Amino acid sequence: MTVIHPLLPSTRLRRMLPLFMLALAGLAPPPVRADDDRRLAVPLLPLYQQECASCHMAYPPGLLPAASWSRLMGGLDRHYGTDASLDEASITRISRWLQAHAGTGRRVLERPPEDRITRSAWFVRQHDEVAPAVWKRASIGSPAHCIACHAGADRGDFDEDRVRIPR
Repeated sequence: MTVIHPLLPSTRLRRMLPLFMLALAGLAPPPVRADDDRRLAVPLLPLYQQECASCHMAYPPGLLPAASWSRLMGGLDRHYGTDASLDEASITRISRWLQAHAGTGRRVLERPPEDRITRSAWFVRQHDEVAPAVWKRASIGSPAHCIACHAGADRGDFDEDRVRIPR
């Protein structure tokens, strides 16, 4: 058994000391979490962009869990009151891409009501300071129109520091 002198830090602590010093200096990169917003900035599959963004913003796949994307892709003939049917090859290709990039963090793993991003618990928490009247402004239209306030939403950029709520 190895005895470590009580005044000398353990090997693990000695290895972590440079990171600790950087953190104190404010230079350490922030820890990456599974539900980190950086996961939302995945390059969009051109087919997904073409098919889905023809009606609404092509939402980053990290905003919903894989199970929600599976249900959405399985019900395109009744996609929130619209027939958004696609050929089988397109459904398969888009579905695989959505599954590969679906949200995996704690904030998205719970099933949102009706698989709606805007009804997920994390979305409601993030937007709790937005008054109901704001969503009804003609310049916004609904909570689903992310790009109205998040100019970079189509690129997966939802940084709170860049939010601009239109009048």
